[in-house]
Amino acid sequence: MNNLCKAKIGEKLVGDGQPCFITLEAGPTHDGIVTAKKLVDVAVEAKADAIKFQIFDPDHLVRDKKQLFTYDVLVDRESEKYETVSEPLYDILVRRSMPEKDWLDLKAYCDKRGIQFFSTISDDSYYSMIEKMNLPSLKVASADVDHFPLLRRIARTGSCIQLDTGNATIGEVEKAVDVVMSEGNENIIIHNCPSGYPARLNSINLNLLNTIRQVFNCPAAYSDHTPGWEMDIAALAKGASLIEKTITMDREIRSVEHVMSLEPREAQAFVRSIRDVEVALGNSRRIMSEEEKENRKAVRRSVYLSEDVKKGDTLSQAKVDFRRPGFSLTPEEYEKFKSSKFSRDVSAGEGLKISDLNLE
Repeated sequence: MNNLCKAKIGEKLVGDGQPCFITLEAGPTHDGIVTAKKLVDVAVEAKADAIKFQIFDPDHLVRDKKQLFTYDVLVDRESEKYETVSEPLYDILVRRSMPEKDWLDLKAYCDKRGIQFFSTISDDSYYSMIEKMNLPSLKVASADVDHFPLLRRIARTGSCIQLDTGNATIGEVEKAVDVVMSEGNENIIIHNCPSGYPARLNSINLNLLNTIRQVFNCPAAYSDHTPGWEMDIAALAKGASLIEKTITMDREIRSVEHVMSLEPREAQAFVRSIRDVEVALGNSRRIMSEEEKENRKAVRRSVYLSEDVKKGDTLSQAKVDFRRPGFSLTPEEYEKFKSSKFSRDVSAGEGLKISDLNLE
């Protein structure tokens, strides 16, 4: 690993000293090429850095086509009332799968719109297509953290590899990182990705971001599975270098992940909020602008004479007050030059200046 926590997605550096990389996730919330392109437009208009999808073959990925998956859907927007539903995982995956020609069309559309496209890879059914697409980053779900053959294969692409933690242990993530690096790929980002759709507060564990940075010396990312973006702001403050948030055309769509996704206008506000907080966070050093230095004088104090003094009198013998504003001799300068003598007669009420003193 590099000494600094940095990675690279395309031409953009991610990590220490870089702006937060914002990925809008559309993998679970599209139902084909038409809605996929609409979500690309949403991401572009929100000024995100990238949009992410999920490329897989449901028939290759799922053996038991009746295996149920449980998630929440939004029933009433005003009251934020939810309903828990279950349906076969296979059916969910079929809704978001597309043929190769559509994936290539979508990638070309992203290139045209000027946004980076990358994907979660859950099987190698489309591996030859992935190679042709030359994606800047590939992501591995936490469910596949121990799928070493898949990890080895995608690591060889040279793309930035993003690893989800989710339900994986730190030890399992360490093994996955070792596998990726054994293929000569050190361009790695690790996500704190709480499980659940939506995730519960007690499962989010934002302090894991610090652990990721310390243990793996690579950028720590946060994949958000909660409604709103309060947790994303908190993750940014905790040092997340990349934030991933799911988008939808409508949160009331009765399918997995729409309930905690951002609608188009929210996506724009979300990106603006991240950028605003980045500016407000500043850096660890207290660097003041010249304007700030000048403005603070209005509330700081200066040395004012309480009685007249004559040329040759010593400052320490003069009767003074310390009053606002601070456009004259400062209290610090008063202590420094107390033994100096006045270079001219000065009347009571005047604010002292350095030029009033003989500093030789």
